[in-house]
Amino acid sequence: MNPLLFITQKMNLSKTKELIIKNLFWSLLGKTVNLIGGLLVGILVARYLGPEQYGLMNYVISFVFLFQTFALFGLDAIEIREESKQRLPYQEIIGTAFWLKMFFGSICILLSIGTSILMADETYTTALIAVYSITIVLNSFNVIRNYFTSIVQNEFVVKAEIARTIISICIKCSLLIFDAHLSWFVIAAMFDFALVAVGYYIAYRSKIGRISDWTFHLQYAKFLMKESFPLMLTNAAVIIYQRIDQVMIGQIIDTEAVGYFSVASRFVEVLVFIPIMLAQTISPILVRFREESEATYRMKSQQFMNISLWLSILISAFISVISYWLVTLTFGEMYLPAVAVLQIMSFKAASVALSNTAGAMLVAEQLQRYAIFRDAFGCIVCIGLNFYLLPKYGIIAAAYIAIASNVAAGYIADALIPVYRHLFVCQTKAILFGWKDLINIKNLFVQQ
Repeated sequence: MNPLLFITQKMNLSKTKELIIKNLFWSLLGKTVNLIGGLLVGILVARYLGPEQYGLMNYVISFVFLFQTFALFGLDAIEIREESKQRLPYQEIIGTAFWLKMFFGSICILLSIGTSILMADETYTTALIAVYSITIVLNSFNVIRNYFTSIVQNEFVVKAEIARTIISICIKCSLLIFDAHLSWFVIAAMFDFALVAVGYYIAYRSKIGRISDWTFHLQYAKFLMKESFPLMLTNAAVIIYQRIDQVMIGQIIDTEAVGYFSVASRFVEVLVFIPIMLAQTISPILVRFREESEATYRMKSQQFMNISLWLSILISAFISVISYWLVTLTFGEMYLPAVAVLQIMSFKAASVALSNTAGAMLVAEQLQRYAIFRDAFGCIVCIGLNFYLLPKYGIIAAAYIAIASNVAAGYIADALIPVYRHLFVCQTKAILFGWKDLINIKNLFVQQ
């Protein structure tokens, strides 16, 4: 018997709760496999390419990623919402969202190449950007993933993503064996998106139907664009202040510095996964507490924020202490400058915990419509500080700025936005007194 099925049956859950738990399990499994697989293959590729070429590859990826956000146009969340409502045939929703993404993606490919030329990147760098920018249109097939999410059936797309990760590792290991040029690694990174698109297609074809049944509806496209535009602005602001640092390092310093910063970022990506998953897990629980009692909700949300923040601080401190061994034993002595960056940037996990726990409260209280102001503030702080401090202090400044922009968006902005000030109070209490709840972590889930 399937172990997951056996466990859910033993728990004697309703069909709905059983479906939700299965969905969470597959989502967590997929994310974990992708993170670990990405870290392992990243170590091998980084050791092979060296700081300068590895930095150039990450510069290209980060550069294209900025345009990818605009191509998605915030459609994912709206598509899932509309498919969950089932007011229109799903073929019409998927088809309309798909062709909108293809249209915006094609425009963004041209914009990414044109911007690279205007920024006076080397011809070789622009060529790599042109190749990797194909991922923007390949991302259009995420409409299939969104549909499976809307029907709470993530198992099938997660299996496709795990298969992609395994095949990707095999391809990149083959490139290492044959001493391939940097260009081939960029092509392989682009091919990852093609692989997952094929996996999504196979899952859809075997479980749902034919993509030839998808239809495009002009009036519905206008509705989707109107609904998703605010989310596009919010997502763009988040992506800019989370990812623009590597682009700015490449422009202001050099690609070798990007390589060192990217190595530290690899470990930080795994670290921030912890508070993000905690926030995603606790969000529905907070909603339930709020429906039952406002007093219970306030108490539990404060406990959750305290525990999430201080648990992240302890983990961040531990990673900061072992940074030297972590970097040198994995990526090698050639990436020694990344140690100082990781010692600082490991604490980004704590800033993410502070921000994301407040974000879970925003969802529970239905106040997310003001989140654009938080993210825009973080974006301004990130770009402004990078322009001013990067030329003077290098990637060490970028490490501090990565934390500062998160604190600005997820903490200081809450003090500036009137409807969010109660969150600022909760966060301040968590910073000052939250450590007391860390020893009573079980109380977060116990009804009092």
